[in-house]
Amino acid sequence: MCGIIGIVSHTPVNQEIYDGLLVLQHRGQDAAGMVTSDGKRLYIRRKNGLVADVFHEKSMRNLVGNMGVGHLRYPTAGSSSNSEAQPFYVNSPYGISLAHNGNLTNADALKKELYKQDRRHINTSSDSEVLLNIFAQELQRYKAYRAHPEEIFAAVSGVHKRCIGAYAVVAMITRDGIVGFRDPNGIRPLVYGKRETELGTDYMIASESVALVTQGYKIIRDIKPGEAIFITNDGKVHTKQCADNPRYNSCIFEYVYFARPDSIIDNVFVHKARMRMGHNLAEKVKRVWSDHDIDVVIPIPDTSRTSALEMAIALGVPYREGYIKNRYIARTFIMPGQKQRKKSVRRKLNPLDIEFKGKNVMLVDDSIVRGTTSREIVQMARDSGANKVYFASASPAIRYPNIYGIDMPAANELIAHNRSEEEVAKEIGADRLIYQDIQDLLDSITVGNADLKQFDCSVFDGSYITGEEESYFTELEARRNDIKKQKNEDMVAIDMSDSD
Repeated sequence: MCGIIGIVSHTPVNQEIYDGLLVLQHRGQDAAGMVTSDGKRLYIRRKNGLVADVFHEKSMRNLVGNMGVGHLRYPTAGSSSNSEAQPFYVNSPYGISLAHNGNLTNADALKKELYKQDRRHINTSSDSEVLLNIFAQELQRYKAYRAHPEEIFAAVSGVHKRCIGAYAVVAMITRDGIVGFRDPNGIRPLVYGKRETELGTDYMIASESVALVTQGYKIIRDIKPGEAIFITNDGKVHTKQCADNPRYNSCIFEYVYFARPDSIIDNVFVHKARMRMGHNLAEKVKRVWSDHDIDVVIPIPDTSRTSALEMAIALGVPYREGYIKNRYIARTFIMPGQKQRKKSVRRKLNPLDIEFKGKNVMLVDDSIVRGTTSREIVQMARDSGANKVYFASASPAIRYPNIYGIDMPAANELIAHNRSEEEVAKEIGADRLIYQDIQDLLDSITVGNADLKQFDCSVFDGSYITGEEESYFTELEARRNDIKKQKNEDMVAIDMSDSD
C-alpha cells in the first residue's frame, strides 16, 4: 500500500503535491518523492523518510513547474533503500515519471521479458520500476512525436494484458500531461477531481478523495477498474476503458483499516462503513453471547474508534477511551522485525488504569494480524486491573497473506492461520474473542454502493482473484521472512536519490 498523487495546474504544483502527500502520509511512511515538470525539464526529489523530513525549503524551491506526481512508499518485501523511493523515471519514450500503488505478482517474469525484448535494465527490486518499463515499452510501439490520447490508451491496454496483480498508477509524460489508470479489478483506489481558478481549471488524481477536498478540489469520480485518464498539460481531459473484462474487486482492507475515515472510496464513505462494521459486530455479540457481562467498550486507537463507538451504542454499554496514543510512532505491522514491533507497542500506547480497574472490558480493534500488538494490549489491560478482557475484531480472521500491496506476512506468521477463534483468544491472552462475520463486513460496505458486488477478500478466504500458483507464495514467504527483511535493512544500498 502506497500513496500517489498527480496534478496538472496553472500555477506551480510543488506545494500542493507536498500538502497532498501530508494528507496521505498514513498510506506510506518509508519514503517520499516528487517529480515536477515545466514542460521541458524534470525536477526530482525522493528519499527515505516522512514527507516533512524529505522536503525542505531548498528542495521545494528546486521543484518547479505546473505539473507533477508524488509518491509515498510503503515497503512490502525487499529493499528499503533510497534507490527504491518513487516516482521512477525512464527517458524513452517522451520521458515518463511513474508512481505506483499495489503489487505485480508476475514482476519477475516481466523483468526477463523486458531484457530479452528491449534490453531494458531494471535497477531496483521494485515491481513499480518493472511496471514503468512495461508502460514505456508499450508506448514505444507508436512513433508519434508527441503523446496523444489514442497512443496512451493503447499502451495502458497493453499493460493490462501483460501485468498481473494490483496497480493504481499516476504517470507524467514530461511535455504532454498526466496519466492515471487502475488495474482491471480495481483493487487499489484512485480518484480525480477539479478546481476552478481565475486562470482556468486545475486537476488532481490521488489515492484518496481526502487529498483533493482538503485543497479545494471537487471530486468528479473514481477511476473505474481498467479505466485510464489522460489530462493534457493544457487541461483537456480524456478517459477510456482500456480493459477487456473490468470488474470491481476492490481491496476490502481499504475500508477496514488503510483509508482515512474522511475519505470516499468507490462512492462509499469510509466513516459510515466503519460505523456499520461496529453495529454489525454488536449484533453478532447479541446473537452468540446474549448474556454477555461487558462493562465497557474501549477502542484500540485510532482506526477502530468509529466501530467501537457504534458497537457500544448498539450494546447499550459505556464507551471509554482507555489507551492514550503517541502519535509519533509508526504503524507497528509496517515495522520489519518482530522484536522491534513488540517494543513499539508499549511506546505507542499507554493505558489509563481508571478505565480498566475492576471492569470486564471489551477491546475493539480493526483487525488482528500477527497478534503481537493484540497480545501486548490485552496484557496492558490486565496490568491496569481489568477483571476480564474480551477482544473484538471489526474484520474476520486474517488467515492468508496479502499479495496485492499490503505487508501482511507469510501465512505461518499470521496468528489466525490454522487456528480456531478459541485458540487465537488463548494466544493473545483474551477471555473471549469475537470476529466479524465476512457477510456482515461485506454488507457494511455494499450498503454504500450497490455496484460493489465483489471484493478482494483473499486475506480471509485465501481466494486470489488473479490466480497465482503455489510457487509464487513459496517465493513470497521467503522474501517476507522477517529475518531476511532485517538483513535487507542492514545492507548498504546504493543511494541514487538527490542529496541536500
